[in-house]
Amino acid sequence: MEGFTEWLRDCHLCPRQCHIDRLNGQHGTCRAGLLPKVALASLHQWEEPCISGTRGSGTVFFSYCNLSCLFCQNYDISQSDFGKEMGIPELAELFIKQQQRGSHNINLVSPTSFMPQITEALIIAKEHGLTIPVIYNSNAYESVDALRYMDGLIDVYLPDLKYFSDEYAVKYSKAPHYFEHATAAIMEMYRQVGSPQFDDDGVIKSGLIIRHLMLPGLIEDSKRILLWIRNNLPTEVYVSLMAQYTPMYKAKEHKELNRRISRRQYEAIIDYFFDIGLENGYIQERSSAKSIYTPDFDLSGL
Repeated sequence: MEGFTEWLRDCHLCPRQCHIDRLNGQHGTCRAGLLPKVALASLHQWEEPCISGTRGSGTVFFSYCNLSCLFCQNYDISQSDFGKEMGIPELAELFIKQQQRGSHNINLVSPTSFMPQITEALIIAKEHGLTIPVIYNSNAYESVDALRYMDGLIDVYLPDLKYFSDEYAVKYSKAPHYFEHATAAIMEMYRQVGSPQFDDDGVIKSGLIIRHLMLPGLIEDSKRILLWIRNNLPTEVYVSLMAQYTPMYKAKEHKELNRRISRRQYEAIIDYFFDIGLENGYIQERSSAKSIYTPDFDLSGL
């Protein structure tokens, strides 16, 4: 982790800027320690079609998260200590195993807290034959400076642009200045990988896909996010509009979150997507709003 050790000794990997010493056992907001912790490695069939392809995406779900979303569907691992700690050589070996299992790609899910360790593991794995694309699948609450260390190691960035309004970002995810940090991170991601490129089978090889999870009642917030994308990135960039929201974790304690998105909201956001000239992407069916699509985190595949 040469050049990245300082980030662990004085952790400022994300906008939280906790400045704790993870090398000596301290823990910040995300609670991540020195060793990467993984909860599941799978061949995921429910990602976007260009990611899952026919053989599945080689997801590696990391424990912990630097957000505290009230509605997190992965709360079993994001908000608890569940998972298996792995050394860097072991993590590199896991990446190779996912390739050997036939996955189209390595899909790093919630990697932010372990960026230095993942960087080193990817370097080792690539030296030992890892050739499939690597996807960085995050909530976009990132440090631009930290992302620059990933340049050349990541082929596809898959950030979720969650909120435009700071009011909602703080209320639902305890993430002040989310939009400011997330959009800066997304622009850095685009600088590194550009617009999507696909192989002959339609599976993504490189590029940026921005996810947006539609939340109940936040029609105008979603529209402002889409407009920002339209005004700041080329239309070749893909947008994945996600309708899978279902009340989980602490969402049921909040009346406005304790429901699915309405058909009116769903159709209004889709109409707006096309009205402002966005052209490429994916639109999830409302029927996807079911908890059965949440993975079982059981340490399988490790």
